[in-house]
Amino acid sequence: MSLGSIPNDIKVPLVYIEIDNSNALSGTPALAQKVLVIGQQLGTGTASPLTLNRITNSESQMDALFGKGSMLARSLKMFRKSNDYTDVYALGVADLSAGSAAKGEITIAATTAKAGVIALLIAGESVQVGVDEAATAATIATAMIAKINANTNLPVTAALKAATTETVELTAKWKGQTTNDIDIRYNYYDGEQLPQGVTLTVVEMTGGAGTPDMDAVIAAIPNEWYNHIVMPYNDTQSMNKLRDELVNRWGPLKMIEGIAYTAFRGTFAESGAFGVARNDYLFTCMGTNKAPHSPWEWAAAYAGQASYSLGIDPARPLQTLVMTSLLPPAKEIQWDPTERNLLLGDGIATYMVTPSGEVAIEREVSMYRENSYGDPDPSYLDITTPATLGYLRYSLRVMVTNRFPRHKLAGDDVLARLDPGQPVVTPKIMRNAMLELANNDWVPKGLMEDFDGFKETLEVYRDSSDQNRLNCVFKPDIVNQFRIFAALMQFKL
Repeated sequence: MSLGSIPNDIKVPLVYIEIDNSNALSGTPALAQKVLVIGQQLGTGTASPLTLNRITNSESQMDALFGKGSMLARSLKMFRKSNDYTDVYALGVADLSAGSAAKGEITIAATTAKAGVIALLIAGESVQVGVDEAATAATIATAMIAKINANTNLPVTAALKAATTETVELTAKWKGQTTNDIDIRYNYYDGEQLPQGVTLTVVEMTGGAGTPDMDAVIAAIPNEWYNHIVMPYNDTQSMNKLRDELVNRWGPLKMIEGIAYTAFRGTFAESGAFGVARNDYLFTCMGTNKAPHSPWEWAAAYAGQASYSLGIDPARPLQTLVMTSLLPPAKEIQWDPTERNLLLGDGIATYMVTPSGEVAIEREVSMYRENSYGDPDPSYLDITTPATLGYLRYSLRVMVTNRFPRHKLAGDDVLARLDPGQPVVTPKIMRNAMLELANNDWVPKGLMEDFDGFKETLEVYRDSSDQNRLNCVFKPDIVNQFRIFAALMQFKL
């Protein structure tokens, strides 16, 4: 008989021992996590647009590649504050050839000004502007422009508005409708107040227009596995393009599924309307409310925490995980539990503000709500579901390719007569291998429950039309998440 790759007719003595690793693994090798962060870069960056760059934890690297204050550099910095471990790749998008950059204004009025400090907050970053005794609006405006432009990490530049001496005009560093979401405010933190005699009038960033060529962006994404994708563009066309790509990657022919993280900045009504307009099971969108940081930074922070945690355990809920460095909206406009519950039903992921003012994930729902007939469908309610299913598929594929890489296929009737070491797989052998995988990997890792039900319904059989094909139907009962504890207290007197 033949044994492995040792020839049957070899005559030279003495010992020939082949090493076979097909049964070496008793579990599943760790699934390497890769994150793709998409975002606009500035012309000052050294990276070629639409090329992939592997990112370390160096902020100077991010600035050099994509430009200081760019969307992509700021997103990467925010991602790394929540996750400094996972393998990250960045895909820079050149500034739009058509479109416009948003502009905003800060108008200063000063009457017998007292010395003090103007505490600005631009895109979540503090800008402190000193005010001298008896300073005029013009001198304050000049000082403000200098302080803003000195902080090159900001996504805006400042200049004096034409034909004025007291109005500071802020202009985004890139074009596109995303620039409308850059926040401008003052006196955000408790205790901050304007110097006596000084008032400010803020005009929000507006006028940003234009969206990227998502066909070119998607074409630039390598045909490789990115488990998590940071999506900064939430316009309908861009999201539809990425949705189609994600669904294609999720399919059985590619099996390189990924979850996209985006965010939406708006009121309660605007956020709900945005959520119900979509129905994507591989997207999760965090509603930011009118928070200081921009949506693309929220998406990056959200993806940072999610990618790290789901890489450890794809079935474990993300609730209470803090998205480091994000600032919450002002207390008076933060959404209450009723509003957040409604938004979750609209397909918008929510956050809570901890007693110490940190922003923590509350529930990581997907944007999927309805089946193809428009009826409610909670099967992909939380992104832990596709994350868990993706791991189960990965582990099954690894088991099959490692254990049966060059095997012959036969019916179960040959089992009693096979020589030991024969590379033959039968439906029964494959079924037992899958039961072993479920019992030794999926159940102990807390990814699947009801092993007896899985065993009873597991079917492995040869295809009736192709005798070289082995078919399988398996029904894992994936674990759920502990989201709600409900109790009724019935007391006696």
